[in-house]
Amino acid sequence: MGSNEKLNFAIIGCGRVAAKHANVLTKLKEGKLVAVCDLKVERAEEYSEKFNVPYYLNWEEMLEKEPAIDVVNILTESGYHAKQAIDISRYGKHIVVEKPMALTLDDADNMIKACDENNCRLFVVKQNRYNLPVIKLKETVDKWRFGKLILGTVRVRWCRREQYYHNTWHGTWAMAGGVLADQASHHIDLLVWLLGDVESVYAKAITALADIETEDTGVVILKFANGALGTIEATTAARPVDTEGSVSIMGEKGLVEIGGFAVNEMKTWQFEDKQKGDGEALSKYRTNPPDVYGFGHYEYLKDVIKSIKENKRALVDGLEGRKSLELLHAIYESIETGKEVHLRFKPQKLRLGKK
Repeated sequence: MGSNEKLNFAIIGCGRVAAKHANVLTKLKEGKLVAVCDLKVERAEEYSEKFNVPYYLNWEEMLEKEPAIDVVNILTESGYHAKQAIDISRYGKHIVVEKPMALTLDDADNMIKACDENNCRLFVVKQNRYNLPVIKLKETVDKWRFGKLILGTVRVRWCRREQYYHNTWHGTWAMAGGVLADQASHHIDLLVWLLGDVESVYAKAITALADIETEDTGVVILKFANGALGTIEATTAARPVDTEGSVSIMGEKGLVEIGGFAVNEMKTWQFEDKQKGDGEALSKYRTNPPDVYGFGHYEYLKDVIKSIKENKRALVDGLEGRKSLELLHAIYESIETGKEVHLRFKPQKLRLGKK
């Protein structure tokens, strides 16, 4: 494949998040959207008309009639991700899958294995890693500027009312999990990416307001392998509106907090040892460019294309996506058992992904 040749993308699942993927693909110089697929004809037709591409109601028919497709973006319900990725890999297509990559570790492992066997790449969407404030924070952590890491905190305070859950797959064990697996998974991924491997977790959760199977509010205490502690607070019961999606890191030499709705606004940047460029942290890196729609998805898909063309490992491949899924399993096991759970555990009462 030539360096100037565009990669052809197809979308499976024309729901809420598909708009970001589709809009980004119309702006990328190195990629283009060539087909869409959804079980609901009205949604498939809507995307077909808006983006001037053919639509299909069956992804197998799409791949047979559109052999030039290079990459398939799986944007369906979480519970379908594994089977669809495994089946699509047999066509030799590269795969981009929205979070979480799967609901069980066995499914995640089978996805990774299938893509390896069929010589195609697997990418898991974690677009918040590409937010400018997050990139700056990650660089600072990697340079050991915090010194000894002490505490990492995630807060997700979102508002999801009954109509969001009514007659949908959200809030079900078989297809999505609760707020921790569904809405907060990006934020949990950031915490692990920034602070490293988790040694153990202890979690509590309730279903406060929503009429759903799963939790709408959860709190987690984490012990990291490096000795730091962490906390996760996640809820869709915030009222009356969405409040924040934030991450903060505290060390012996400094404190950084990134807030906003989606971990996209630098709020605090304080270090004992002042360095050149600190002033830019709250200006140049304060937030993503306001005129770039779907900034994180844009940078993420650009990295996917670069990874495929240059045959390099992406920032978030299947193995990297599996890490946060393993942590989610430990969190849910702790909620079910009421006990501290160490990673590398054998699930006993886990309900996530169970029908």
